[in-house]
Amino acid sequence: MKTMQQGWLSNWLVKHEVVHRSLIFDHRGIETLQIKAGDWDSIAIILYVYGYNYIRSQCAYDVAPGGSLASVYHLTRIQYGIDNPEEVCIKVFSQKDNPRIPSVFWIWRSADFQERESYDMVGISYDNHPRLKRILMPGSWIGWPLRKDYITPNFYEIQDAH
Repeated sequence: MKTMQQGWLSNWLVKHEVVHRSLIFDHRGIETLQIKAGDWDSIAIILYVYGYNYIRSQCAYDVAPGGSLASVYHLTRIQYGIDNPEEVCIKVFSQKDNPRIPSVFWIWRSADFQERESYDMVGISYDNHPRLKRILMPGSWIGWPLRKDYITPNFYEIQDAH
């Protein structure tokens, strides 16, 4: 039976009894972890204190129709003189019926537009985000265009109704 290798972060979380799931290392060797939304704010602070001072990217996706939504954070530890900085990928899952995840805007300000885009496209509410509003779709838009269970209104049916 093949055992899954765990990285430093997973080992640290196990030691401190934080529930998580080690997913995989990607093709570049970056550790990927799944954590609960309720643990995200404290884990984010721990990562920042450890030196993960940059969000390389943040995105969100619909895992499955009727299932959950995921908010994905790629964090990098940037240091002067280091050519290959350490990275970690964190996936935070939330149920579709009440998709709420703590915002990390107050830790990494660059999460501002990225979390807003995830809200706009998938509908995840980022708690304590200072400006959580639509960024790509018009303010009058109803629904979440990138959810698998979202039905896009037929443009021609709307035009015929008027």
